[in-house]
Amino acid sequence: MKTNQTTSKSLTKRGGLSLTPLLVFFFVYVGGALWFGDFYKMPVSVAFLAAAAWAMTLFRDVPVAEKLQIISRGAAHRDIMMMIWIFMMAGAFAQTAKGVGAVDAVVNLTLHFMPTGMLPAGIFLAACLISLSIGTSVGTIVALMPVAVGIAGKSSLEPALVAGIVVGGAFFGDNLSFISDTTIAATRTQGCSMRDKFAANVRIVMPAAVMVLLLYVIVGWREGGIIIQEGATEWSEAMPYLIVLVLALVGTNVLLALMVGIVATGLLCPACAWEVSDWVNSIGEGILGMGELIVVTLLAGGLLGFIRHYGGIDCVVRILMKHIHSARSGEFAVALMVSFSNICTANNTVAILTVGDISRHLSKCFGIPASRAASLLDTFSCLVQGVLPYGVQLLMAAQLGGVSATEIVSYLYYPMLLGLSAFLSIIVGYGRKV
Repeated sequence: MKTNQTTSKSLTKRGGLSLTPLLVFFFVYVGGALWFGDFYKMPVSVAFLAAAAWAMTLFRDVPVAEKLQIISRGAAHRDIMMMIWIFMMAGAFAQTAKGVGAVDAVVNLTLHFMPTGMLPAGIFLAACLISLSIGTSVGTIVALMPVAVGIAGKSSLEPALVAGIVVGGAFFGDNLSFISDTTIAATRTQGCSMRDKFAANVRIVMPAAVMVLLLYVIVGWREGGIIIQEGATEWSEAMPYLIVLVLALVGTNVLLALMVGIVATGLLCPACAWEVSDWVNSIGEGILGMGELIVVTLLAGGLLGFIRHYGGIDCVVRILMKHIHSARSGEFAVALMVSFSNICTANNTVAILTVGDISRHLSKCFGIPASRAASLLDTFSCLVQGVLPYGVQLLMAAQLGGVSATEIVSYLYYPMLLGLSAFLSIIVGYGRKV
């Protein structure tokens, strides 16, 4: 018994130490930005590099070469590599679509048919519907962000605000869609049907979504509406973008949809007086333009892999398990576990899978319905993922929108109100049937 207790303390201590690189990252990034007075002047890659350097000084009983291998395995994880492929294809499509005038054409069509005062609310609804249809926040951001930024460029809307609208709407569907990987992970780990999870989830989500929609209507109509600079409407030039949107809506893999879109832009080269060499160079420029984003993703994946390997997540779970005495505290524990796991993994699906079994055990012990637990897992993982400056969604939105990820955070009204709604539902017991 004494040996088991000693081992447990040793694991907890090591797990606690493995979390310190994450603290170093936040300290260097936020501290550096405040010191310079501008988040643009503090590269995220430098903060991650400082955190990785600190990780190399931990656990002196482990050779440096072994720690480097652990970080490298984290960076080479299949989820990280899939993100990088998406980044490359998204960059190539965005650059070629811009070159042939596809983005401008879709923007002009949107401005032509949509009332100016409804633009913010319209963008939010479009993001919600697309994400609900395709079940992925990343795919929604890739498909909608260039058009939203184009609308911001021809109106008085701020690019960071528009980016926040798209990201918020993207997580609406990521949280609720029946084909979302987070929904599938949450329902499978908790052993409930998707329909029951949806019914429990919508009670938390809808109040936040309705409030945000009303807020965007107010934003759109304030001070007499939005100044619009509408250009010529060209349906033919908009076809590559419309093709990608349709493919996304019918459930086509995002990589395949982007590849088809790139080919479609190439077919438009004669119509826009582009040489094939211009199209090829545009593809290369788009891929290279994602270079910094790819580096940040690799560094983040490596560091978070280090934390997982040395038990950082397990350490937090063990601490939380000691303070659960009721259904309410059990629900808070589920929320905190998946939230912290998400911070450490920067992937909401992985976060759900990491703590899913523990959540199911807690639910049985304290009478929390499986659908309720699944709803909390999915909601809080999407909430945290939606505001992480180093999460793939914000990094992608920042890259495509030409703004910093931290600048977008202040405009993430939907994730913030979703968090408030979720916390209130736990506190007052709304939706809980014990």
